[in-house]
Order: sequence, then structure tokens, then C-alpha cells
Amino acid sequence: QVQLLESGGGLVRPGGSQTLSCAASGTILTAVGWYRQAPGKQREFVAGITAGDGTHYVDFAKDRFTLYRDNAKNAVYLQMDSLVPEDTAVYYCNALPPSHSWGQGTQVTVSS
Repeated sequence: QVQLLESGGGLVRPGGSQTLSCAASGTILTAVGWYRQAPGKQREFVAGITAGDGTHYVDFAKDRFTLYRDNAKNAVYLQMDSLVPEDTAVYYCNALPPSHSWGQGTQVTVSS
């Protein structure tokens, strides 16, 4: 059974940093995307990493977020810097493009 487990969320002050983890079981991570859903909004794509480690970021994530993987741990990480309240959301990892199955995500709250 394929499972992706997100972790690393929490309460962060504006301007702070947080690193989210996406760990996989039952599959080897190849192309992975991070997505987020803010309160009252639809889920949106944030960033993705391809099987060849190419990365893509949407505009609000460029220059603030960094994707990287650790093949030994079969995990993908999303490092988020210079966080602002608008980054408050539940963050999910999924395949790229996403499958129909979503995990529980990890909550990131940016607030003073």
C-alpha cells in the first residue's frame, strides 16, 4: 500500500522558516509535488520536483521555498523561508501530477 506522510508543520512567526517532510512507504518517490489548501480556498500547487531532480515553483514560492530530496530516506522536503501569514494552510505532498488519494497533510500557521 502506497502511503505518503507529511510532517513538520507548526506555528511560525512571520519571517520565520519551516521545513516540511514527505516520507513514502510502499513506493519509491520519483516526481513529487507539494500542494496547500488555505482556509476557505481550493487546494493549489506549490512546488514540484521531477524524477531527475528538476524543480518548479509557483510565483509565490519562488525565492522563498526550496525543494530537495533524500533518496536514502525516500523523502522529499520543502524548506520554507520568509513565511508570511498568507502561507497559512494545510500542506500536502502527492505525486506529480497528483493522484486521487490525499493524506492528512500538515498544518502550517504563520502568525505573531
